Amino acid sequence: MEKEFHMGRTLTVLLLGAFISILNQTLLNVAIPHLMNEFNVSATTVQWLSTAYMLVNGVLVPVTAFLINSYGTRALFMSAMGLFTAGAVLCSLSNSFVLMLIGRIIQASGAGIIMPVVMNVFLTVFPPEKRGTAMGTMGIAMMFAPALGPTLSGWIVEHYTWRILFIMVIPLALLDILFAFRWLTNVNKLTKPKFDFWGVVFSTLGFGILLYGFSSAGDKGWESVTVLGSLFVGAIFIMLFILRELRMEVPMLEFRVFKYDIFTVSTIVGGLVNMAMFGAMLLLPIYLQNIRGFTPLQSGLLLLPGALLMGVMSPISGAIFDKIGARPLAIVGLFITAVMTFEFSKLTSDTSFSHLMVMYTVRSFGMSLIMMSVQTEGLNQLPPQLGAHGTAMSNTMRQVAGSIGTALLVTVMSTRSTLHITDAANHYTSDNPFVSEDLAALGQSVAASAGVPVETGYSLALQSVFGIVSEKGTIEGINDAFIVATWIAIIALLLSFFLRRARKPARKPKHAK
Repeated sequence: MEKEFHMGRTLTVLLLGAFISILNQTLLNVAIPHLMNEFNVSATTVQWLSTAYMLVNGVLVPVTAFLINSYGTRALFMSAMGLFTAGAVLCSLSNSFVLMLIGRIIQASGAGIIMPVVMNVFLTVFPPEKRGTAMGTMGIAMMFAPALGPTLSGWIVEHYTWRILFIMVIPLALLDILFAFRWLTNVNKLTKPKFDFWGVVFSTLGFGILLYGFSSAGDKGWESVTVLGSLFVGAIFIMLFILRELRMEVPMLEFRVFKYDIFTVSTIVGGLVNMAMFGAMLLLPIYLQNIRGFTPLQSGLLLLPGALLMGVMSPISGAIFDKIGARPLAIVGLFITAVMTFEFSKLTSDTSFSHLMVMYTVRSFGMSLIMMSVQTEGLNQLPPQLGAHGTAMSNTMRQVAGSIGTALLVTVMSTRSTLHITDAANHYTSDNPFVSEDLAALGQSVAASAGVPVETGYSLALQSVFGIVSEKGTIEGINDAFIVATWIAIIALLLSFFLRRARKPARKPKHAK
């Protein structure tokens, strides 16, 4: 017997699930530098904990439209929460980076289904004229998690073990599964579509291999055969996926939604915003902890005001969107985001904590005007029968763009840091008479003050100089990555001028076939 639909209970279950999955993602960002040391891996390796998570999210989103129509929101949501919980258990027990990565992938396979289900229900139960406010309300739960996550994570990592980051979400997830079992109902009719096996294969291989190419460039260089080959092969599989979906009568992912201009622009802008945002969220903790020596708790506290502001602004920007549309919000928001991202490209070894906090908070304010409004404007243009497909496409593009953006910016940081350090090291050679004299003098000074032989003093002086060179080179590499993020934000800003208010297509009469 089908349960009776209850709006309040349904939204409580869904928003709690969304909150838990986003909380777990943001808990990990501040802990990334700690995990680099724990598992003895580089920045380009550790970022797979974030990029693989987002990629699996992105790859699963198109499958979600098929799953919703096959199994309904209730069974699907409970299964997704179960997978998410199983992944959290594995992560909490992992004693190697590989096990941790597998746990994150299992978590992502659940989280990748949770968000599209939540979006689909919201688009089903709220009419277009109320979606801005509804999405803004959903944004409170979604923004509260990033507000709480970094500070809580910093405090836990500093005082206890990082394993608690995963242990703490397990009881919350189990509680939500219990609520879903008691309260959740299906809001859609089951149509039992045919499963598109080759579509799943092509999309998974395409996005996976493409992302591997972007991520490998940090270690192997952009000219590497592996990197160029991965990017080429990944692009071919994505083309095969698109061609297959366009030829299918009932596609897994409906690319015909791109015939609607506002939806197309909003999807591109949303993807670019995610590229700039997620990459920066990973770079900042590395700069704060590994270079500046701030504690994980301090890193979390630095991000707290910005995340809180996003939570406060979410319903406000949703209400403003209902009145004036997405374009004014997107233009103002992206202008602020671009300017503040550029400010982050001027980091030094003594940039003050308060200055960093102000920059991040203002940048978050800009982001809060964009996140929900742009996506909702695009979805509002689509006819009802394309609503679920539009949600799937929009979320897929945003997640895949976020994972590629993270891989790209971390790769830029790694390759540019290596280049800056090599350039500086070439300057500090024995062939340079001025450097040789300075190092000799510094070595004698160290030897005299430490009471060690001159040779040892010289060796210590050399280590000290190369430590400074390495730190400076890494900061310059992070600055270069923020320059790339600035250009991404500028492109999104220019595209946002093409947004306009969606004129909702007329619904078909009930008697029409």
